[in-house]
Amino acid sequence: MAEPRIKRRGILLVLSSPSGAGKTTISRAVVTQDRKLKMSVSVTTRPRRPGEIDGKHYHFITRATFDAMAAKGDLLEHAIVFGNCYGTPRGPVEKTLEAGTDIISDVDWQGTQQLAANIRDDLVAVFILPPSMAALKRRLQSRAQDSREVVRARMAKSSDEMSHWAEYDYVIVNQDLDESTRHVRAILDAERKRRARQTGLADFVNRLRGEG
Repeated sequence: MAEPRIKRRGILLVLSSPSGAGKTTISRAVVTQDRKLKMSVSVTTRPRRPGEIDGKHYHFITRATFDAMAAKGDLLEHAIVFGNCYGTPRGPVEKTLEAGTDIISDVDWQGTQQLAANIRDDLVAVFILPPSMAALKRRLQSRAQDSREVVRARMAKSSDEMSHWAEYDYVIVNQDLDESTRHVRAILDAERKRRARQTGLADFVNRLRGEG
């Protein structure tokens, strides 16, 4: 028997971690497995990496455009990371959540703090930790996307990033990618059932009582 359709407000599920700990990989795995979930597409001023598609992985924009969006309040969060600007467009997110569709996004702790200030009731924040610093370094080196200098900079910054774990609703140690993905999906399933998010629940219950 199909589950009754009850109107619900969407969730903004945010994953944060130090660079290389797995937030982006887990986010994409969860989206692939859950058709009810959309990946948030951030704006960024950084250059495209090999294989990235504008409008799918990021909206690649100029610094002038980014600054204008930030000044007008068109970004729910924005930050400068290793000299590049990143931000979450306000309009598409608010429209999607109002329609009852869930969004997943991978942003850093700075962005999560801003999202909490702007859209806390819709936010579910998950922090991803590496199993060890050695494992984190291996993952950064195996990506072959950054120079040795950038890898060193990311490792140096990781300790500060991990110090913000207590600001999150959930914390996962990414020992195994498949297991971590299952944990995130379990969190999402539970959060979808929160009473406050099921905006059509009162009408549904009243209909049930009327059938009695």
